[in-house]
Amino acid sequence: MALSAGKSVREMIKEKKTKKSTRDFMEKMVPAVLFVAAAISILTTIGIIATLATETIMFFSRVSFFEFITEKEWYPFLKDDASYGIMALVSGTLLVTVIAMIVALPVGLASAIFLSEYASDRTRRIIKPILEVLAGIPTIVYGFFALTFVTPLLQKLIPDIGFFNALSPGIVVGIMIIPMIASLSEDAMSSVPNSIREGALALGATKFEVALKVVLPAATSGVVASFVLGISRAIGETMIVTLAGGATPKLTFDPTESIQTMTAYIVQVSTGDAGYGTTIYYSIYAVGATLFVFTMLMNLLAQFISRRFREEY
Repeated sequence: MALSAGKSVREMIKEKKTKKSTRDFMEKMVPAVLFVAAAISILTTIGIIATLATETIMFFSRVSFFEFITEKEWYPFLKDDASYGIMALVSGTLLVTVIAMIVALPVGLASAIFLSEYASDRTRRIIKPILEVLAGIPTIVYGFFALTFVTPLLQKLIPDIGFFNALSPGIVVGIMIIPMIASLSEDAMSSVPNSIREGALALGATKFEVALKVVLPAATSGVVASFVLGISRAIGETMIVTLAGGATPKLTFDPTESIQTMTAYIVQVSTGDAGYGTTIYYSIYAVGATLFVFTMLMNLLAQFISRRFREEY
């Protein structure tokens, strides 16, 4: 039987079988490709953890773990009297992180409340991309901004502050993570149903009261998770603290003094100050393992908070 398309029934059946076999092949290939992609990420993580663990064990075979976590001084470059007290680097890291969160949390949350509750759709489409541009600026640029603009400005306000200090990189790290906190918090607040807002307004609440006492508590899981992820990002920041924080590891909580963070120390040693196989070389991995533990704990905390306080609508 001749068809209008000029093909016989046999040809059409053959063509359909060919398409079906191709589709079946693709259906079988897609899970395999996705599995390979997932396996690569898992194997990469395992490889990183194995490398950190192996080299860190080598470090602790030469330096006491008790000394590592209790000593207050970090002087690895002294040949005769080297000291490996991680607390000096941890204090610098936490000092910068605390300053950064003092800057980022109120500004990021206020930006999220404005974008979610007050801004019109047109205003939101304009402001949100501009805010997120901050996330695309390279951290090395932020570092030079802290060193050449923020630090001289702080020296005019605080004459006793050093050229390298914890306050300048802390402020700039806070500026850098504002987009993360604002964007994630705004997404969490925007997911709250409008019926809840309308109910609160119908009861006589003002718009600010609705935002602060209704929407914000309803979006607690997402907002707090954004805070924790912001803290994790601040802990792992490298170039800003390397350029503007200095290279003076000391156990201090004075933001006007020069400090050194864990990431800044890794950068310092990685530039060639330590030979392969030396204790200083292995100290990179011990510091990296400590940083990994901090970051992993913060991420686990963010996931726990998200699951614990998640609201279902």
